[in-house]
Amino acid sequence: MPLVKVKPKFQVTIPTTVRKAMGLEIGDLLEAEVKADQIVLTPKSVVDKGLLESLDEAKQGKLSGPFRTAKAVTRALKRKPS
Repeated sequence: MPLVKVKPKFQVTIPTTVRKAMGLEIGDLLEAEVKADQIVLTPKSVVDKGLLESLDEAKQGKLSGPFRTAKAVTRALKRKPS
Protein backbone atom coordinates (compact mmCIF):
# COMPACT_ATOMS: atom_id res chain seq x y z
CA MET A 1 0.00 0.00 0.00
CA PRO A 2 1.57 3.32 -1.08
CA LEU A 3 2.17 6.01 1.52
CA VAL A 4 1.50 9.73 1.01
CA LYS A 5 3.13 12.63 2.79
CA VAL A 6 1.25 15.67 4.09
CA LYS A 7 3.02 18.74 2.69
CA PRO A 8 3.33 22.21 4.30
CA LYS A 9 -0.04 23.44 2.94
CA PHE A 10 -1.69 20.13 3.95
CA GLN A 11 -1.58 18.92 0.36
CA VAL A 12 -1.14 15.25 -0.52
CA THR A 13 -0.44 13.54 -3.84
CA ILE A 14 -2.67 10.61 -4.73
CA PRO A 15 -0.38 7.79 -5.88
CA THR A 16 -0.48 6.89 -9.58
CA THR A 17 -1.73 3.36 -8.92
CA VAL A 18 -4.68 4.72 -6.94
CA ARG A 19 -5.47 7.46 -9.50
CA LYS A 20 -5.47 4.97 -12.35
CA ALA A 21 -7.54 2.40 -10.44
CA MET A 22 -10.17 5.06 -9.72
CA GLY A 23 -9.98 6.70 -13.16
CA LEU A 24 -9.23 10.11 -11.65
CA GLU A 25 -8.38 13.00 -13.96
CA ILE A 26 -7.06 16.51 -13.34
CA GLY A 27 -9.96 18.71 -12.19
CA ASP A 28 -12.06 15.86 -10.76
CA LEU A 29 -13.76 16.59 -7.45
CA LEU A 30 -13.44 14.41 -4.37
CA GLU A 31 -15.59 14.54 -1.25
CA ALA A 32 -13.47 14.23 1.91
CA GLU A 33 -14.88 12.85 5.14
CA VAL A 34 -13.68 11.19 8.32
CA LYS A 35 -14.98 7.70 9.06
CA ALA A 36 -13.72 5.73 12.06
CA ASP A 37 -10.36 7.53 12.22
CA GLN A 38 -9.85 7.27 8.45
CA ILE A 39 -9.90 9.92 5.76
CA VAL A 40 -12.19 8.76 2.95
CA LEU A 41 -12.07 10.44 -0.47
CA THR A 42 -15.03 9.77 -2.74
CA PRO A 43 -15.18 10.93 -6.39
CA LYS A 44 -18.12 13.29 -6.96
CA SER A 45 -19.66 15.04 -9.91
CA VAL A 46 -21.36 18.39 -9.75
CA VAL A 47 -24.51 18.86 -11.81
CA ASP A 48 -25.77 22.34 -12.60
CA LYS A 49 -29.22 23.10 -11.15
CA GLY A 50 -30.55 23.98 -14.61
CA LEU A 51 -29.41 20.63 -15.95
CA LEU A 52 -31.14 18.84 -13.08
CA GLU A 53 -34.36 20.70 -13.86
CA SER A 54 -34.04 19.76 -17.54
CA LEU A 55 -33.50 16.11 -16.65
CA ASP A 56 -36.58 16.19 -14.41
CA GLU A 57 -38.64 17.67 -17.25
CA ALA A 58 -37.37 14.96 -19.59
CA LYS A 59 -38.44 12.28 -17.11
CA GLN A 60 -41.89 13.89 -16.98
CA GLY A 61 -42.17 13.80 -20.77
CA LYS A 62 -42.15 17.58 -21.18
CA LEU A 63 -39.74 17.55 -24.13
CA SER A 64 -40.38 18.45 -27.75
CA GLY A 65 -38.62 17.15 -30.80
CA PRO A 66 -36.58 15.89 -32.43
CA PHE A 67 -36.85 18.56 -35.10
CA ARG A 68 -35.88 18.24 -38.75
CA THR A 69 -35.39 21.97 -39.38
CA ALA A 70 -34.66 25.19 -37.52
CA LYS A 71 -38.07 26.45 -38.67
CA ALA A 72 -39.74 23.54 -36.83
CA VAL A 73 -37.84 24.47 -33.66
CA THR A 74 -39.00 28.09 -33.98
CA ARG A 75 -42.64 27.00 -34.40
CA ALA A 76 -42.40 24.78 -31.32
CA LEU A 77 -40.92 27.61 -29.25
CA LYS A 78 -43.71 29.99 -30.26
CA ARG A 79 -46.45 27.52 -29.28
CA LYS A 80 -48.10 28.12 -25.93
CA PRO A 81 -47.34 25.46 -23.29
CA SER A 82 -50.18 23.04 -22.69
